[in-house]
Amino acid sequence: MFSHVMLGVNDLERARKFYDATLGTLGIAPGVANKNRYFYRSPTGTFAITTPINGEPACHGNGSTIGFTVASPEQGDAFHAAALANGGTTCEDPPGFREGPAGKLYLAYLRDPNGNKICALHRPKAPAA
Repeated sequence: MFSHVMLGVNDLERARKFYDATLGTLGIAPGVANKNRYFYRSPTGTFAITTPINGEPACHGNGSTIGFTVASPEQGDAFHAAALANGGTTCEDPPGFREGPAGKLYLAYLRDPNGNKICALHRPKAPAA
């Protein structure tokens, strides 16, 4: 559906350090620099961070969340731990499984150093019928 998702940040190098470490737990290579941006590429899409082109301060979206797929709860825990170790802050409930209309999901919510809300999400495979 998406070709890329880009978030505005105020301190590009602090955000790069955060996302290099956090996305590294998913096997994503460090960000590639291009002007005032870093791009993180995977086979399924691109995530980028940038300082705003208009020179105004970046701000996070109230009600916005960027979700990253993780292969297992353990990978989600590693994602969360790397984020916290690099300036992220936990938010919502602690990482773990939750039941809801979408079924059983592992979720780990946090905020990056700029206040953007991100999430590690693991959807267990449905039992064979």
